[in-house]
Amino acid sequence: MISRELAGRLSDRLTWKPANGDLFFIPRPEISDSVFLVSDMVVELIVRDGQRRFHFNGTVEWALDSVEVGEVVWLPREDQLRDLIGDRFVSLDRTGDGYLVTLSGPPRAFHTPAQPSAADAYAIALLHLLDQDPSAVPDRSTER
Repeated sequence: MISRELAGRLSDRLTWKPANGDLFFIPRPEISDSVFLVSDMVVELIVRDGQRRFHFNGTVEWALDSVEVGEVVWLPREDQLRDLIGDRFVSLDRTGDGYLVTLSGPPRAFHTPAQPSAADAYAIALLHLLDQDPSAVPDRSTER
């Protein structure tokens, strides 16, 4: 799973359109360690009067009725990060130090530093692309 620090860095730069199967956390001290899954069975995305909110159905152990989408941080999965990288993705490799992603140029190939997880390597690669050219990453956040 992507680190919370990298998810936070990406959240300011990506448009997230929540869908079933997406993961997120709520950056509040009392619950920041919990990871939530968007699912019609547990955490449902509800749109009322143009406002998008997460509704926590009765199976959650503690009392949290809903939270604004803008108050949570998306934890994109590896497949979502790879999709956002698109055609620039060349490879994911395991090294002695972790994982690294290679992207094609221009102007030349880019290799991420080794990361502890494949998801973090994809996130570093995506941040590199966004730093180079924010328009290079199309809004594909909801394609499955």
